[in-house]
Amino acid sequence: MIYNHYEEYPKDKWRWKNFTPKEMSCRGDQNLMVDEEAMDKLQALRDKIGKPFHILSSYRSPSYNKKIGGATRSQHMVAKAFDVSMLNHDRKEFEAEARKAGFTGFGFYPGMNFMHIDTGPAREWGTRW
Repeated sequence: MIYNHYEEYPKDKWRWKNFTPKEMSCRGDQNLMVDEEAMDKLQALRDKIGKPFHILSSYRSPSYNKKIGGATRSQHMVAKAFDVSMLNHDRKEFEAEARKAGFTGFGFYPGMNFMHIDTGPAREWGTRW
């Protein structure tokens, strides 16, 4: 289900203590789609890492994804992907823990200091640190 605005997501159904509907919403239009399995894995990763991490991009509406030049089959459009800033994180530890949490797609962006993680098909791209 897609919510036209993140504030429409039922507050009593939000169970991910370290994240908010706003930060998981589309940056372009504030729509929100939630993949509960992906969010459960993200929360498990956050619990294991033990410190906050900044989500740069989560759900993207198809129109916003196209506008920013995202992949045509981006996992962001089905709420299964997260771009996470690597500032103040050990990148190797983060990747290892993300794999243990069940993430299967990894994009490495060392020049922009973030890592893409998703629960889609197993694959990797980019240059490792």
